[in-house]
Amino acid sequence: MDRVSLQVTEDGSHTLFNAELNETYHSSRGAMAEAQHVFIDSGFDVEFAQVTGQLNILEIGFGTGLNALMTLGRVTELAQNQPANSLPQVYYQSLEPYPIADFIIQQLNYTALLPERFGELFAAIHHAEWHHPEVLSPQFTIEKTMTTLEQFNAAAHTFDLIYFDAFAPNKQPDVWCPDNMQKCFELLKPNGMLVSYCANGQFKRNLKAAGFMVKPHPGALGKREMTRAWKISRESRQLK
Repeated sequence: MDRVSLQVTEDGSHTLFNAELNETYHSSRGAMAEAQHVFIDSGFDVEFAQVTGQLNILEIGFGTGLNALMTLGRVTELAQNQPANSLPQVYYQSLEPYPIADFIIQQLNYTALLPERFGELFAAIHHAEWHHPEVLSPQFTIEKTMTTLEQFNAAAHTFDLIYFDAFAPNKQPDVWCPDNMQKCFELLKPNGMLVSYCANGQFKRNLKAAGFMVKPHPGALGKREMTRAWKISRESRQLK
């Protein structure tokens, strides 16, 4: 794993630097702050408030497990303040073709910056077996799959929410191609949403070509925009 090294971002949280791609896994301005704004505040909270029964999430790029940790932490927080049987179940499917070595994961400092309960949550996420659903709490099940989006077969699930968190389009252009945007559209349930830190123009054009309604949204940490896109029929294109 010489190609991956630890870096500290401006909010004090760690990211990883991939020397092969010359790219970090998260914003250098704040790994945790970016995950919170893009995926939790702008994605999870929006869909969770509107779903009953079960919320299915697909993550493109498990990486360090930070998005999964922040999501499980949010679910745990909500469960403390509401009757468990009143909350949707969360099924979290995450794709990662190149998992990070355990000795690097153990150096990440996320749990030192979060409430104590997050330590057990982070360990549980990384101890979960690959290619097997693992129930981590009464409200949260994770399934990590060692594959690419192109090879992923979602035979048993469609999704309410997609976290699109791949490396940037100029680093891995094939991941952001029109065919993958079409696949994301097909994987989503009607009214489902895709969120990404990326606001690249070609990315948004590819989403629109696939059938998404795309709306810019304020980005994290001073970044002007991020992207939110909905699978909404032309007859009912009312923003949430």
